Amino acid sequence: MKSLRKAPPRRSRGRRRISAVFLLLAALLGTVFAASAAPAGQPPPPPAGPAATLNQAGLADWAKAQLAADTGRRAAPRSPVGTLLSGVTDTVRRLLQGAPASTSTLVLYDTAGPYGYLGELYAMAAANLGGHFGTVTAKPVSQYTPGMLGQYTAAVYLGSTYYGGDLPDAVPPALYQDVLAGTTPVTWAGDNIWNMGSAVGVAQFTQKYGWDPTTSYFESGGSVGNVTRVTYGGQALTRKIPAGQDGGVLRPNILTGPGYPRVTRVAEALDSASGQTFPWAVRSANLTYVGEIPFSYVSESDRVIAFEDMLFDALAPGTAARHRAVVRLEDISPDSDPAQLRAMADYLYAQHIPYGINVIPVYTDPRGVYNGGTPQTVTLVQRPQLVSALRYMLARGAVLMEHGYTHQYDTADNPYTGVTGDDFEFYRAHVDAADNVVYDGPVAEDSAAWAQSRADAGLAAFSAAGLPRPQLWTTPHYAASATDYHVFAQNYSARLERSLYFAGTLSGGTADPNRFIGQFFPYVVNDVYGTKVLPENIGNYEPVQINNHPPRLPADLVASAKANLAVRDGFASFFYHPYYPLQPLKDTIDGIKALGYTFVSPAAL
Repeated sequence: MKSLRKAPPRRSRGRRRISAVFLLLAALLGTVFAASAAPAGQPPPPPAGPAATLNQAGLADWAKAQLAADTGRRAAPRSPVGTLLSGVTDTVRRLLQGAPASTSTLVLYDTAGPYGYLGELYAMAAANLGGHFGTVTAKPVSQYTPGMLGQYTAAVYLGSTYYGGDLPDAVPPALYQDVLAGTTPVTWAGDNIWNMGSAVGVAQFTQKYGWDPTTSYFESGGSVGNVTRVTYGGQALTRKIPAGQDGGVLRPNILTGPGYPRVTRVAEALDSASGQTFPWAVRSANLTYVGEIPFSYVSESDRVIAFEDMLFDALAPGTAARHRAVVRLEDISPDSDPAQLRAMADYLYAQHIPYGINVIPVYTDPRGVYNGGTPQTVTLVQRPQLVSALRYMLARGAVLMEHGYTHQYDTADNPYTGVTGDDFEFYRAHVDAADNVVYDGPVAEDSAAWAQSRADAGLAAFSAAGLPRPQLWTTPHYAASATDYHVFAQNYSARLERSLYFAGTLSGGTADPNRFIGQFFPYVVNDVYGTKVLPENIGNYEPVQINNHPPRLPADLVASAKANLAVRDGFASFFYHPYYPLQPLKDTIDGIKALGYTFVSPAAL
């Protein structure tokens, strides 16, 4: 998400300006948020709405509960179990052997227990990724029926609820049976793989998969350690979990010797506390197991990149390596400097680089924050030199994109000044005493009609200025309600952005504004809102620390682009504010090119 940070003061046509940069909801610090003080399973920055249901102490309790349950499993005596495969009927076997007509993904998720709502949030993230490859069906795992695996190209199960002790197993035995009996590729992340081992019989599991989940645990030597790195595809990926909130990574007990198949160590985790490495993900037969759910505490160089690429093995194994890059110029408005825009255009044209231009059609400073106390509103029509510069850019490879109507809300500080480019437009937010941006929920008048009125007004402003209709949209500060996202889909062919996904979306219920996950993508996806989303996955240049986010320099963007080389057909997509000097943009583009990326137009995706 846009990492909403205040940029350093700058001069723009004699005024002091503060630029709100992007709120990395799914970036620098985390992705899942539940209510006000803390995200569900994630750290700040911004939590969601005002009614706190989970705070930082709660997150620590979640990790403790996970590890306590795993400790209990380790201590419990192992009772003899038999195989359930005798329950697989001939009809089910035929279903498991069926061939789906097109590429399709089944996403299964947990809903039970005090943290059951996490399942849907994680499932939306997995479903969005699956939308790159084809159709996606997401269901609570409790709704699985015998033979269902055979209807899909591949399946993903996200074990976010630890079943054991007082919480009975909600995974139907049929899923355990079908994974073992079938050939459909299954990616299993997180909890309950040990329950499958027990249910189908340890001997049967180990003979097919070569490792024993019933003797695999999240702790080694009484501690989860400090897993800080995951190596995958030749790239060292980061893993940054706040102290006390790490539920651990399962360490698979791989078996060797006669009778056990070879287990592929797909990715390696480094425990910096001990210096030891162990498999972060393993694969054998039709099962790929990932030792945690990787959608929490993510960044542009995070281990989630490994998961994003691993889906190719299950859904598109013949995909050839290809690395493309996208750049867009951000927060252009009627208040922008035409000379700066022309200079950027000349450089990009000389380098044969197509690019996007994110234009806000109306600039407003409703309280005169930057205008000596006098309110000011300026439209594109009132700035013919700016419009001329935009036409100049369009003639030299730019793609016109709309970036909200005013990129601010009413006359309020939301959260900074109420001025275009500084604030949210479709969501409320404030900055707390610790200098964190806090999400407060959708604006008071949020509705489909209200969001449509903003889209209509913005498109009319482009038309009045004689500019083409933008086909691509980027949500101001990457934050809007589920209702708003559906409106955007009706007006634009795609969004180029990071986005919020709200609980209730998969179940068909009312979206819960206080529980959501933020996500960015390494490739084009069709998301759970039914919209094409183009990637922005390495962030932006920001030379100073803002709202507890460290500076982000060209070297940081290039390092994230390098990490994303692990995605075999992925992108390095970033944005740049044209009020910054040209040199950092040059440095970033040169570094990304040197990695082997080819810049492409957002309109071509």
